Amino acid sequence: MGDLLASIYPWTKSLHIVAVLTWMAGLFYLPRLFVYHTERVTVGEPTDELFQTMEMKLFKYIMNPSLIAVWLFGLLLVFTPGLVDWWSIWPYTKGAAIIAMTWFHMWLGIRRKEFVAGTNARSGRAFRMMNEVPTILMLVIVFSVVFKF
Repeated sequence: MGDLLASIYPWTKSLHIVAVLTWMAGLFYLPRLFVYHTERVTVGEPTDELFQTMEMKLFKYIMNPSLIAVWLFGLLLVFTPGLVDWWSIWPYTKGAAIIAMTWFHMWLGIRRKEFVAGTNARSGRAFRMMNEVPTILMLVIVFSVVFKF
């Protein structure tokens, strides 16, 4: 199995990077949609339905498949022999940040359902602040992998 993973490593790494990029795009954009949805739209308006459609399609058709691909290709990389030094700290900081980013993804999914139900109680400011979460986690992940401390 190790030989197979080593032989497909360039493909696995490339697909992992593409999946991370698409997932991050969604993690950055969906909270921004929530800001505009909260600040500019009244529940029940045609625009409310439009925002709900955009949010659902982004979450269901881009973010969810990207999340699955990130985990799939990431785990294949973890099991590729010689890539991870388990005596270092970086795999654990990266892993913790990925788990936190996955939690954030799920949190966004719950917020989206609140918009559908017409029960969103958060302000645009709250969504702006939460929009910083993926940036911070991304920095932890990138610096962990590049510097391998």
